[in-house]
Amino acid sequence: MRSRLGLGRLLPLGGAADGVWLAERAAAGVLRRTAWAVPGVSPGRLRIGLADPESAGAPVVPPPPGALPPGPLRIEADFAVRLAGSGSVPLPDTAELLRTALLRDAEERLGLQVTVADLRVTALLEAAAPGEGQAPEEAGGEEASGAARGAPGDALGPAAGADAGTGTGTGPAATTAAVVAAVPGVLRLTSVLGPSVHRGADHLRIELATAPGHRALDVALAVRAAVGGTLPVSVLVTDVAIGEP
Repeated sequence: MRSRLGLGRLLPLGGAADGVWLAERAAAGVLRRTAWAVPGVSPGRLRIGLADPESAGAPVVPPPPGALPPGPLRIEADFAVRLAGSGSVPLPDTAELLRTALLRDAEERLGLQVTVADLRVTALLEAAAPGEGQAPEEAGGEEASGAARGAPGDALGPAAGADAGTGTGTGPAATTAAVVAAVPGVLRLTSVLGPSVHRGADHLRIELATAPGHRALDVALAVRAAVGGTLPVSVLVTDVAIGEP
């Protein structure tokens, strides 16, 4: 249960016909890194949900348990602004730079259909000292994967046990797992909601993490195409590794 809650919302990735979902925690990790890169911004709480729940559509394949239906998304983000003396960018301009960056990377790096970014300034900070103003994972020199683990201000924590039970062994699940693992951009299979390869009566669900340098939606669609078969296939991306390919 703790690992399921750690994923946050399960967001529709791509359109209604794509059959792919992305853990909010993973998306937040990527977008918080985006926010850190905007000059003068120190990101805080970031959440993602449906922009208009009443207009959401129906998925073409059975969704993961508790997943949001397909529809445009909204980012809600808090951030503090670091002042830099007379050369500071005006606050409205900083907010617009942040909004543009979040919307761009949500689509280009992940494949999320975000139409709204609501931003809130929570504090005005003194100019950053040398070495400050970096994303926590950059400053610490650790490999970044999904949301920054325990990053200050992040509303979403790590999902414990995300790498257990990858469907290895023999039989159809192991065969499918091997096919998925061979798709470019798949970093590993994960098992937060259950087995990495979950075969229901009327569908097949694949759970995975994507590698650095690969757009999450593209990887998931490639997995669906590679698995094929007679059962509808859905993909849940639980983690997105950040870094160079």
